[in-house]
Amino acid sequence: MLAVAAAISLAAFCGRDLASNPLLFVSTVLNGVSSAALYFIVASGFTLIFGLLRVTNLAHGSFYLAGGYIGYSIHEAIGSWLLALAGAGLAVGAMGLVFQVLLLRRVASDPIRESLLTIGLTVVVADVTLSVWGGTALDIGAPSVLDSSIHVGTLVYSQYRIALVGFALLIGAGLYVLLQRTRLGMTIRAGVDDPAILATTGVNVPFLLSLVFGLGALLAGVAGVAGGSYLSISQGEDARYLLISLLVVIVGGLGSVPGAAAGALLVGLVEAFAQVHLPTYSVLVTFAVMIVVLAFRPQGLFGGVQ
Repeated sequence: MLAVAAAISLAAFCGRDLASNPLLFVSTVLNGVSSAALYFIVASGFTLIFGLLRVTNLAHGSFYLAGGYIGYSIHEAIGSWLLALAGAGLAVGAMGLVFQVLLLRRVASDPIRESLLTIGLTVVVADVTLSVWGGTALDIGAPSVLDSSIHVGTLVYSQYRIALVGFALLIGAGLYVLLQRTRLGMTIRAGVDDPAILATTGVNVPFLLSLVFGLGALLAGVAGVAGGSYLSISQGEDARYLLISLLVVIVGGLGSVPGAAAGALLVGLVEAFAQVHLPTYSVLVTFAVMIVVLAFRPQGLFGGVQ
């Protein structure tokens, strides 16, 4: 009840801002949308692994953390943000692929064992990253071409955060086309729905699904660099972004890329306004979104819509 009351209060604050302080309203909306972009990039990988493959991967936040730290080291070594983004994504994607092939595949279709195994990976990644990079928050920094602000009247906003929204849209469009408009996407969905029948056509289903898992890990690694440039990368971020990914995917609907986008946008906007007006209850309000959505649509906003 407290969360619902806080959500109602938040809606009242939003209406008041729009009428009396439009600059605050616009800046909060921009903050929410840019946060949603980062959440979508992380959750898009989780949508593939948890929503589409139905693999209980509790190490997804660790892929984000590893990507951020690897990207930081590449950026420090060669000074290129794009190479840091690509290098971190490929490294984490390879890590996820190897983990799935050597270990996770052995406990396939057993959610409890999958959970325990991925929790074990989370502990290992946390300890290794703490040993190598320490516990201090590290800032990758925005690429030089976007390291400035846009001025519109009295509104000043980061170019990088706006570009992040475009990057998220590009990833979302790419995933949608891959899964819905290509032969490979049709094969992937067939492999999830009926792997035995697909195997009779000569397709190596386990390897195909391993590649999808690797792609999900790659997206989390890319998000780690994007997030480390957006804010910073530090210990504990793995748990935070795993929780956000769960929230986004459940609200949006399992396995749905449009659902992940809608869920990320909803969570990002609610979180942004809650942090401005109800900072004490911001977490409660954010989770109230999930409660309300699931009360009316147990399958999520886009459940059943791929």
